[in-house]
Amino acid sequence: MLDILKFKAPQQRDDIGKGRIEVKDVSITFGKGKSAYRATETTDITIEAGEFVCILGPSGCGKSTLLNAIAGYVEPSTGAVLVDGKEVRKPGPDRGMVFQQYSLLPWKTVYENVAFGPRMAGHSRTESGSTANTFLELVGLKKFGDRYPAELSGGMQQRVGIARALANYPSVLLMDEPFGALDAQTRLMMQESLLDIWRKFGTTVVFVTHDVDEAVFLADRVLIMSAAPGRIIEDVRIDLPRPRSTDMATEPAYMQVRQHCLATIKAESRKSFESQNA
Repeated sequence: MLDILKFKAPQQRDDIGKGRIEVKDVSITFGKGKSAYRATETTDITIEAGEFVCILGPSGCGKSTLLNAIAGYVEPSTGAVLVDGKEVRKPGPDRGMVFQQYSLLPWKTVYENVAFGPRMAGHSRTESGSTANTFLELVGLKKFGDRYPAELSGGMQQRVGIARALANYPSVLLMDEPFGALDAQTRLMMQESLLDIWRKFGTTVVFVTHDVDEAVFLADRVLIMSAAPGRIIEDVRIDLPRPRSTDMATEPAYMQVRQHCLATIKAESRKSFESQNA
């Protein structure tokens, strides 16, 4: 892996130490009148710069909706989202987004996909190409720059997605169940790779998942949401040493926090099921 401190274009690293997220009294409702649907209740969250935070909750609790509000794709019905003290009103290059579906441009090569963001931001072809090569090397795919997305495995495509999201040097990386479509072994490898990238890049990560083991393995903190309409009901600090490996899954400290999160999610999932069948 490439040492992030050796990256070229140091002027783009002015965001080091940035990425503090504040979600203040945010609720999100879709529709109006009788057809209105409240996706999230009033929510307050503070995420410090450089933290790795997972949002965990039962299906349909508003995890992705909350993430999209931080990204600027969804406007809060009440309250505000701030990144480094500035209110989020629309998507911006300070927030990179990685989706579950790879969302790569199929007619562009891997290299072109990663260079696309810097080009749209006004950088020259040479600068954009250098950035693309830098981040493709970071995710271990520089040799595949001339390939098209369809020629890559699912795990490789998602690594391209991560490289593309990082190519604008965001202070915040938002990830919506990015490994959900991968097989178990590839998923474990991607989790370890992501932690390595996060350690080197230093960006704030907000990672949505429904997988308790994934959340406990990755996060500094796990924010657990209630059944819909979602709200944060627990903020669980994961005091496990870093760097982490999958071997720690059998350690007592890991098992204890995993069991706590699992029990909480199970209770909320039961509430969701009962409300849907009432």
